[in-house]
Amino acid sequence: MTQSKWVRGLTTLLVTSVAAALLASCGAATPGTDPTTPAASGEPAPGGALTYLEPQTWNTLYPPSAGFYPNGGIVNNITDRLLYQNPETLELEPWIATALPVVNEDATEYTFTIRDDVTYSDGTKLTAENVVKNFDLFGKGDKDRTLSVSEAINNYESGEVVDATTVKFHFKASAPGFAQAVSTINSGLLSDATLDKDADGFGPGQAATIIGSGPFVIEKEDIGTQLVVKARDDYDWAPPSLEHQGPAYLDQISYVVAGENSVRIGSLTAGQADIARQVEAPDEAVVKGAGLPIVSRPTNGVTNSLALRFGHPLLTDIHVREAIFSAIDREAILEALFTESYPLATSSLAKGARGYKDQSAALVYDQAKATSLLDEAGWVVGSDGIREKDGERLALTFNIALPQPRSADVVTIIQDQLRQVGIEVSTISGDQAAQTAAANDINQVQVYHSMVARADYDVIKSQYHSANRNVLQNLSSATGEITDPELDRLLEAVASSPKDEDRAAASGAVQDYLTANFYVLPLFEEPQVYGLQTYVQGFTTESVARPSFYSVWLNK
Repeated sequence: MTQSKWVRGLTTLLVTSVAAALLASCGAATPGTDPTTPAASGEPAPGGALTYLEPQTWNTLYPPSAGFYPNGGIVNNITDRLLYQNPETLELEPWIATALPVVNEDATEYTFTIRDDVTYSDGTKLTAENVVKNFDLFGKGDKDRTLSVSEAINNYESGEVVDATTVKFHFKASAPGFAQAVSTINSGLLSDATLDKDADGFGPGQAATIIGSGPFVIEKEDIGTQLVVKARDDYDWAPPSLEHQGPAYLDQISYVVAGENSVRIGSLTAGQADIARQVEAPDEAVVKGAGLPIVSRPTNGVTNSLALRFGHPLLTDIHVREAIFSAIDREAILEALFTESYPLATSSLAKGARGYKDQSAALVYDQAKATSLLDEAGWVVGSDGIREKDGERLALTFNIALPQPRSADVVTIIQDQLRQVGIEVSTISGDQAAQTAAANDINQVQVYHSMVARADYDVIKSQYHSANRNVLQNLSSATGEITDPELDRLLEAVASSPKDEDRAAASGAVQDYLTANFYVLPLFEEPQVYGLQTYVQGFTTESVARPSFYSVWLNK
């Protein structure tokens, strides 16, 4: 059977519950193999096609907006970056840039020397002018084309072509995170023609027109169901530190959308897919039981957390926010829903994140304390068990974070825990578009469930600053006013302090502030969990756990 016919067959299976049940009952793996570590044997064998299952479909391939894992899993494999961030050490290394940048004392100028032998998949050259064009767009955005500024780049002013292999970037203020920013998928380098697109040009239906210089190029797209990439025969500019050089080993990768967990896991364990992303915690045992490896990788950024939007009238009182912290039993949630792949969070940042500071002493479950705090704040338990004050019910709405593992289940348990102290919780229903729209309105969502991955100090600013993701709604969408200017000031210090030790201290100060004010309740450190066939060799992820297929080969 050809690969295209196989994909069409799998797409049919994905919408057929009977077929899903059949797949779930099958097992093609060899019993007794190690279920945790992929085997490594033999010399890499080029060739072959790999099928990769995604729980959701991608929505944009514009790098600055491609943080959503289905987007990033594609962008990571079709683009190169100026620098490479080693996923094990998190150290920066040369890639398209031949060395680390020369940076002035206050981190307002970065000078890179770039390779002169790199081409895009359409045959055009990657030049100094092209690199500057990339970052002038990513660093400034373009409102007329609805293309956003990269949240990874701060204080950008302009790029400059110094000579044929030298580029310099200028910043309005210190930008100590820029070197790491150019290593992320948000800074994936694109051809000149691709950079001329508007937002729709990066969206579904346009995938095959997105031209990068990476080891794979997009060959075809079936909107909402699959995307196929093929290897470039002429690729020869991988990061020098990698043992593998030259073209990718695989001939082709099919990204297939399998939204139902049972279908995704059933397809994997039946041997009809090679890798599946987002193996949910209850399914880890199923995958291991089939003799297949589980690969869990940390995302090294903001933990899976609840952001309490303190600008809403029900949450302006710090005693109410503290009561919510005290009433939620995070350990019970993890015990009920997750595995050891999901460590209990001890701060708004993961332990592996740059700038992490332990907050665990303040994150203690105490239902009696929660009850006492609400009593003191004047919230009286009503006849139905929900507290009231001045004729208003203590009723909050949470979003369901569809990209996050088991979000609906997490919120359901929290709903029960908060009801025990007299707080009513409801949720926003609907797909990702509905969740996103509601999340931007503090009157619709008062507690926001989310996380964000980036292996740099700036990640905490990206999540909480009013000019970035603004998940706390510190910038009011209704009035345009900042509720807590001090929070923004602390976050800006993280992104503008030239010295590493100062950035670490600034990040710690933000974490202290988020905890002391009961703004963010961290739940767990969110990983990306993959299931693999035993014959899949060389599978790795980048620094925040997006898949890297360049060195993957099939040992069949």
